[in-house]
Amino acid sequence: MKFLSNYATQELSNSKKKMKLLTYQTKDTEPRLGFIHNNQVIDMEDFGEISNFPLPTSMLELIDMGFEIIDELNSMIADTEPAFFEEIAYEMDEIIFLAPIPKPRKNIIGIGLNYTEHVAESARTLDTSNELPQSPIIFSKPPTTVTATNTNIILNPKLTQQLDWEVELAVVIGKKGKYVPKADAMDYVFGYTVINDISARDCRRSGQWIVSKGQDTFAPMGPVLVTKDEISNPYDLNLSLKVNGVEKQNSNTKFMLFNISDLIEDLSTVFTIEPGDIIATGTPSGVGAGRNPQEWLWDGDVVEATVEGIGTITNTVKSI
Repeated sequence: MKFLSNYATQELSNSKKKMKLLTYQTKDTEPRLGFIHNNQVIDMEDFGEISNFPLPTSMLELIDMGFEIIDELNSMIADTEPAFFEEIAYEMDEIIFLAPIPKPRKNIIGIGLNYTEHVAESARTLDTSNELPQSPIIFSKPPTTVTATNTNIILNPKLTQQLDWEVELAVVIGKKGKYVPKADAMDYVFGYTVINDISARDCRRSGQWIVSKGQDTFAPMGPVLVTKDEISNPYDLNLSLKVNGVEKQNSNTKFMLFNISDLIEDLSTVFTIEPGDIIATGTPSGVGAGRNPQEWLWDGDVVEATVEGIGTITNTVKSI
């Protein structure tokens, strides 16, 4: 597991509001909530028991507790003797990473054509405009699209012969908001994760994207959810994607047309944003549809999507 070997060299800071969270399971447990500490996975509920502070078993329950819970957790960690952690810790290779939010309450909010070069490549090969969008292009992916790292992306050849990849930074909302001004938008961000916005390019219907974007397993997510302050500048993150070890995408979030604050302001004008909402902020150039000749994903292909500061999700295409 490449992510684990790279991840094991990183240390979790005990600074206020910083934390790397995950949903995981072992061969003996149902899905559980945990956090990374000293390169080990600490079970959240068990940590609450030894700290005499009830803590949740799911990511959505934790987000519902508000931003203050991250400060409280970091204070508790700092006050806990190392020996107590050993009683509730797992080594990285003892657990299975699940998607940080395995079943979102609502559809994932997708943003289309949010990088300049991706607008250009889409216009060359798909039925999209070559003009830069004047406002965010919004679509959605059902909760059933979510899958974890080290799982299969399902290819149904009866539906598509044009399966494509899109690495994206995903934003997780932490509090309810309506008509959020841009200046306040980042106050609504709980954290970040990685999403691979898998797309069936030949399944678009009269300009509508949900059939193309919304098939089961079309939103690999993870491997962790990092809280907002883990990322000092979300507008300077490298993001990349490989297929069978060959790099296909390599860019940086500084090239977004609409940044995170723009998106939150716009989306909250359209509908109320709520804790646990997920915004996939768009992909840079290098997708299969934009290449010459075009390239598609097929049975057995291995896809690795990486965002700096968060990690890598790896998935294998499985034809059914």
